[in-house]
Amino acid sequence: MINFDNAATTYPKPLSVRQTVTQAMTRYGGNAGRGGHVLTDRTSRMVYAVREAAAEFFDAKPENTILCLNCTHALNTAIQDILEPGDHVIISSLEHNSVYRPVAALVKSGTVTCTIAEVCEEDEDTVENVRRAIRLNTKAVIFTMASNVTGQITPIREIGALCKKQGICLIADGAQMCGVLPVSLEKDNISILCTAGHKGLYGITGTGLLLTDCQFPIKPLMFGGTGSASSSPDQPDFLPDRLESGTQNIIGAASMGAGLAFLKQRSLPAIFAHEQRLCCCFLKGLAAIPEITVYRSPRASYVPIVSFNVYGSAPEETAEFLNQEGFALRAGLHCAPLAHESLGTTEGTVRFAPSVFNTEREVQLLVNSLKKYVRNLKSR
Repeated sequence: MINFDNAATTYPKPLSVRQTVTQAMTRYGGNAGRGGHVLTDRTSRMVYAVREAAAEFFDAKPENTILCLNCTHALNTAIQDILEPGDHVIISSLEHNSVYRPVAALVKSGTVTCTIAEVCEEDEDTVENVRRAIRLNTKAVIFTMASNVTGQITPIREIGALCKKQGICLIADGAQMCGVLPVSLEKDNISILCTAGHKGLYGITGTGLLLTDCQFPIKPLMFGGTGSASSSPDQPDFLPDRLESGTQNIIGAASMGAGLAFLKQRSLPAIFAHEQRLCCCFLKGLAAIPEITVYRSPRASYVPIVSFNVYGSAPEETAEFLNQEGFALRAGLHCAPLAHESLGTTEGTVRFAPSVFNTEREVQLLVNSLKKYVRNLKSR
């Protein structure tokens, strides 16, 4: 099976990540921050080293780098703890359900009000839409850095500058951007960055990160054991302990550390160039198939994701045929109904998302299978 569904989770993982996970099972047997014996000390040092590596990668501070279960966990922690009764929040028209649903729940309960800012082909128009949506009680702007449906990159730095000027918290969803293009908490004017560890960072599933500049304090979503201030019934008031209750995903943390090291060794520009080359190869192949519609604009920028549909075929039918041919592509709404509403793709799309481990030959084989599928449809 050739995997072109790397926007969901990258597979395969780098050899170094796989080796680290195997070694972690035997080397890191302690519970980080709990106890003073050798196993705990060794595990705690590893977890802190991963925290340092992630902080350096995103221009944050280690103590403000929170280990999470996934990007959804990080986003929910930020959204549900930053927003308070009476607040107004702005989200983009491309948001994943990990943003849309928690915000919708707060709106439904009457806690907050929300405005959806349309993401346009021109960055200036997108920023202007955010500017127009700002109210006196706007507490936060929550924006994806790149759509998980089309890959369209949003002008997060410009939106962040606008938010800073207005004293508004910018929560950025970096799930499709982190590990593909450089992301900086400071340079991109991000208040809180949420991302997955198992996608572009090449860690295993069950990993994610929340990084904050601490300008907007986050209340705990969960309360429990932290290994610190254990005599008090109150949750610690310092980071990262305040937001990390319970036993951490030790093996997951080790895998993220190995993934970050892999990215550093390969370099983001090289990874991005390779994946973009694969997308260009794929788009060139699709251009020769008039029955296929590609959802991209020449006026917008994209991470290495391509959404498309085959005329006369539901997205799931196309993906199932490709599955039988030996290719893994995701079809449907991709947990992002707002994005499909904007695109007008009510049934969804088929999504092509390569990784650093895919090749041009594999892309050409996929194009050949799509040509075969279109021929089959015509012969019905």
